[in-house]
Amino acid sequence: MRTYHCFWLLFWAGQPHQSFLTPLSKRTSGFPEKEKVLVLSGNNRQDLHRSKRSWMWNQFFLLEEYTGTDYQYVGKLHSDQDKGDGSLKYILSGDGAGDLFIINENTGDIQATKRLDREEKPVYILRAQAINRRTGRPVEPESEFIIKIHDINDNEPMFTKDVYNASIPEMSDVGTFVVQVTATDADDPTYGNSAKVVYSILQGQPYFSVESETGIIKTALLNMDRENREQYQVVIQAKDMGGQMGGLSGTTTVNITLTDVNDNPPRFPQSTYQFRAPESTPLDSPVGRIKANDADVDENAEIEYSITEGDGYDTFGITTDKDTQEGIITVKKALDFESKNLYILKVEATNTHVDPRFLYLGPFKDSATVRIQVEDVDEPPMFSRPAYIMEVKEDVPLNSVIGTVTAQDPDAAKNPVKYSVDRHTDMDRVFNINSGNGSIFTSKPLDRETLLWHNITVIAAEINNPKQSSRVPVFIKVLDVNDNAPEFAMFYETFVCENAKAEQLIQTLSAVDKDDSYNGHQFSFSLAPEAASSSNFTLQDNRDNTAGIFTRKTRYNRHETSTYFLPVVISDNDYPIQSSTETVTIRVCACDHRGKMLSCNAEALIHPTGLSTGALIAILLCIIILLVTVVLFAALRRQRKKEPLIISKEDIRDNIVSYNDEGGGEEDTQAFDIGTLRNPEAIDDNKLRRDIVPETLFMPRRTATARDNTDVRDFINQRLKENDTDPTAPPYDSLATYAYEGNGSVAESLSSLESVTTDGDQDYDYLSDWGPRFKKLADMYGPMDSDKDS
Repeated sequence: MRTYHCFWLLFWAGQPHQSFLTPLSKRTSGFPEKEKVLVLSGNNRQDLHRSKRSWMWNQFFLLEEYTGTDYQYVGKLHSDQDKGDGSLKYILSGDGAGDLFIINENTGDIQATKRLDREEKPVYILRAQAINRRTGRPVEPESEFIIKIHDINDNEPMFTKDVYNASIPEMSDVGTFVVQVTATDADDPTYGNSAKVVYSILQGQPYFSVESETGIIKTALLNMDRENREQYQVVIQAKDMGGQMGGLSGTTTVNITLTDVNDNPPRFPQSTYQFRAPESTPLDSPVGRIKANDADVDENAEIEYSITEGDGYDTFGITTDKDTQEGIITVKKALDFESKNLYILKVEATNTHVDPRFLYLGPFKDSATVRIQVEDVDEPPMFSRPAYIMEVKEDVPLNSVIGTVTAQDPDAAKNPVKYSVDRHTDMDRVFNINSGNGSIFTSKPLDRETLLWHNITVIAAEINNPKQSSRVPVFIKVLDVNDNAPEFAMFYETFVCENAKAEQLIQTLSAVDKDDSYNGHQFSFSLAPEAASSSNFTLQDNRDNTAGIFTRKTRYNRHETSTYFLPVVISDNDYPIQSSTETVTIRVCACDHRGKMLSCNAEALIHPTGLSTGALIAILLCIIILLVTVVLFAALRRQRKKEPLIISKEDIRDNIVSYNDEGGGEEDTQAFDIGTLRNPEAIDDNKLRRDIVPETLFMPRRTATARDNTDVRDFINQRLKENDTDPTAPPYDSLATYAYEGNGSVAESLSSLESVTTDGDQDYDYLSDWGPRFKKLADMYGPMDSDKDS
């Protein structure tokens, strides 16, 4: 069992043995220290098969960041079985053994080979063992020991942020919390004051202060106003060693912004505003804009405008433009220069978000006076009403006056007015108007059943200035008179059975009337006088605007009389009474014992004759087949084309047709002999052009004749080379066409059209020497030159 103490560690095994620490006077790191020795002791007892051992432990301490040239001495391992004869060998293992820490295997001295940094690793755990050099067997069991790194002040405090950003409301009290900065020191906080950080302010006084231990920044000046200064930059220093001399330090920047509060009331830059508005200004149109200035921003600068006093309180209104915080004065009622030409208003501007903390600064509102001058304009006539509603009976005689409209010139001149009907609203010219007094009268008959309402527009214009005109709608309602007789609600055609009994109901009748009735229609039904006594049927009025037709006798014979026509008289109760005679058709039919119709003349109505469904489908299919045949025939005829001139795609060279070719003239029949391309041996090189006379005759060069299998391209290139080197080749306006077009030509345009762009005069006298064929050209260019010279 092992027991550990924090500073000295004693470990005993077997019988207790005395432990000792041998002091040495060696200095390794510039500081005096005692030699640290780890002593191992153990005795072998003959009656036991394991060796006794005893340990005396001491934690080794090293200073970090050693700057000496020699290895840093750590301590010494020693076993009590070491007789000093070199028979024992010390072995070290664990953290950094062999690399960072080495041991003298003979003496047990431990040294550090590199500079150590406590911030990287503060503790190293190693294991020590002594073995017999000759046998290689351990004489002591392996045990652990610790090397702790003592801290030195080699790290400056570091802030968690390079730049801090904070904000506080303006006008804050002294000691208001702003922000807390934090700096950390990587040194050992348990050893000395290397990691004890103290904060101080280097820049930002007297506006702010910082607590030395916590790093809390607070306001130090009362009533800091954002309108005077908005941004502050504070530099905070963090210094270790408790702020003592020789301590390391770090700094950070804190950007502090004062946020706005509503501590400034709105103020008008002037006390009086003046505007002008024509009396024709439309409603809700702006007259002018006013603005009160507020030094605050955002919602603290929002202003609400209102009209508090003035003779135009109900004539004008004011709204707030949310974007510009301006007050927009608008027209709420129509302006009239003749009635009132000057309005005086009192406008008030008030903050919408008031902070009660700053009410002591005064009321957060301001007022100004607004004077609005109304300007006179030439106005159109004004009707006495915005709309007119008139009524007229439908039986009124023509040219009857149904109402009058009135309009006047509102200006002081009181110009006379003439009236007219907008014919776009009365296309049928049913109404007309007296242009002088505005009375409206009918010009065509009216019919309420055709059109109940007539909506027309009347125009009133000044006689002296017809452009000044106005319009008014006139709604004319046509009143009903009883001018339509009642009639059947539907066409009635019924039947009666041959075996019908007397007083049997066969049909119920109803009627309608196109006229309007305020108390409801009341119709009466009766048989016509000529059918009242001799009819085979009777009619019973039900007094509810319906009537029933009943049989008068027991049996009917359809072979004697197949159809009966029963005239019925329908009358209304309005004034004047209107009546009409309607006819009911009654057919005699054969019925079964239950009264169900079997057959009669009305069978054609119930079972109409016609083609069967199958016949209709067959006819439809025939029509479709005929249409498809016609379409196919037309498509086949359209696809017929003439036989192409060129049948073979390979033999295309003998079918080249050139148009608009300018050759050597009518006698030049050898310019486009395509056959020579197919038979180069047939070329006659001795043939000369007959349209020109060369000055010197040269013997043409004879080249090897191309074979039949020579590619056309090679042949053309060969002939081109010959002509380029032939001095007798004509350099005249001659177009040589080849079947192969190369990659391009370095030659420029040979056209004579570009010659007109030259500045110098050209002499065309040589055209006369070329013969009669160029005489026309000589005549065209010759006189022009002569005129120019003259």
